[in-house]
Amino acid sequence: MFATFSRRTTALVASSLIVATAGMVAVDDEKGVGAAVQAQTRSQGPEPHDEADGAARRAGAPAVLPRPGEVPVCDEPGEDEIITVPDTGAPDGGRPIWIRRPPGADGADVPVLYLLHGSTSTHRTIRDADIGPLLDEQMCRTGVQFVIAAPFGQEVGGSDTEWGDAVDGDFQIETFVTEKAIDAVEGDHGRPRYLRAIGGFSMGGYGAAALSLRHPDTYAQAVSWAGYFKVDDPSGTFGDDPGPHAPDRLLDESGVRDIRFFLVEGKQDHTPLQEGSIHGEAERFAALLDERGMTVETAFPEGDHDFEAWEPTYGRAVDFLVDGWSAPLAAQAG
Repeated sequence: MFATFSRRTTALVASSLIVATAGMVAVDDEKGVGAAVQAQTRSQGPEPHDEADGAARRAGAPAVLPRPGEVPVCDEPGEDEIITVPDTGAPDGGRPIWIRRPPGADGADVPVLYLLHGSTSTHRTIRDADIGPLLDEQMCRTGVQFVIAAPFGQEVGGSDTEWGDAVDGDFQIETFVTEKAIDAVEGDHGRPRYLRAIGGFSMGGYGAAALSLRHPDTYAQAVSWAGYFKVDDPSGTFGDDPGPHAPDRLLDESGVRDIRFFLVEGKQDHTPLQEGSIHGEAERFAALLDERGMTVETAFPEGDHDFEAWEPTYGRAVDFLVDGWSAPLAAQAG
């Protein structure tokens, strides 16, 4: 399980992870670049993001039609692979991505959920927490299959990357996630923005919020497990001007108002940040979203800063995502 930790000790722990992962990359590279919980639902949000996205939604194409209990993953599990994409700033110049694809043909009508790990973990941490099989169960229950993709977000020097591009140019992880990773995962079947979601755990929960708001043309939904919504940058990734990376300061930017957010925070989670802790961050950010009429749902499970606390919320998170992915059909029916 993912134990509670102080983010101030991240650099030392992350450095050891880099060394361990460097050996893994060499093996993964052989595959090459391949394609009881409290919840509160708030406002339904504004109209679609832009004219093109709105037209696609109204036309219902590509449409996601839920078929509970009748999709292939009900009979056959998803298939795992780890691909490695060339990227400077990563061990041996390659950045791995764990991908789990549901059975059946891939296509632009199959949603993708990108998942970002925490500051002391890797893509393998997410895989080894049984996220794949657990989400397979939710896919069968809801009748909507989707691809899961978790990129590796550490860098050679062991800095706390915050899923960003370093101001000194040493690494460009935000660029990797929003460009290279999407190309590698989706290939010739590029998804429309409303079928692409981003989520994450702890630092990855921050990253999911920040990257969705910084790239509103790329993602339509974000899920944050134990994230924070202000800048907490102990390694100085963003230098002297971190404001443009603060989710709570990006909500009035152009094109962000229809992004849908699902926020999870354990009731006993007091993981320290540079200022304050994670405790209360979900409630604070949800209030900011609510003030702007944006769609937000919150869940506050029993537990601390670990997968054991977050796991009971996976069903609600997938329900939330499916509501967004099937919206084109709802718009067409209306």
